Amino acid sequence: MITFCLLVSPLPFTVRKKLFRFFSESPIVAKVAYGLKISFIFVGILFFDALQRMYRVTAESEMAKTGGQGMPGARTETNFAARKFYAQRNTYLTGFCLFLSLVLTRTFSIILDLIHTQEEYAKLKKVVSWCWRQGDQTKQIEELKKKLAASEAQDRDFATLKKQAAQQAAEFDRLASKYNEVTGAVSDKKSD
Repeated sequence: MITFCLLVSPLPFTVRKKLFRFFSESPIVAKVAYGLKISFIFVGILFFDALQRMYRVTAESEMAKTGGQGMPGARTETNFAARKFYAQRNTYLTGFCLFLSLVLTRTFSIILDLIHTQEEYAKLKKVVSWCWRQGDQTKQIEELKKKLAASEAQDRDFATLKKQAAQQAAEFDRLASKYNEVTGAVSDKKSD
């Protein structure tokens, strides 16, 4: 009963995880569990023996009552009642012991599954939060890519404008030189 209360007690997750990891991986606990399994086999044999004894005592008591031997003695009746009580007590004790062993085994396995599930949940939660942060980073990357594309477009526009200004200045110089040649005017670039 103490083991069952220890198994189902509300312990913090880390303490419960360490405790159950110790229970499931310790070689000493494995040897104790093996010994308990053997003892539960003996308890099972005792349970079936107690059941047979209880049925036999009940049958003997019924046979003595219906046997028609007249009035059974008080000592005989007390003896049958005591034997019946002992047989029932042994049946209930061994049956409860077997039932408790099944409950403890199943509770232990359920709690181990719960711990493994909680560990997987924590891992998945970390992955999801990482992906969510990655999603935020992806948004930031997309925004930075847009800004970079806008900056590159602006640089390209500026380079195109610079090239056009240089071409227009060269064309203006060429036309101005041609005009001066046609009109015969001499241009002094320093004074102009």
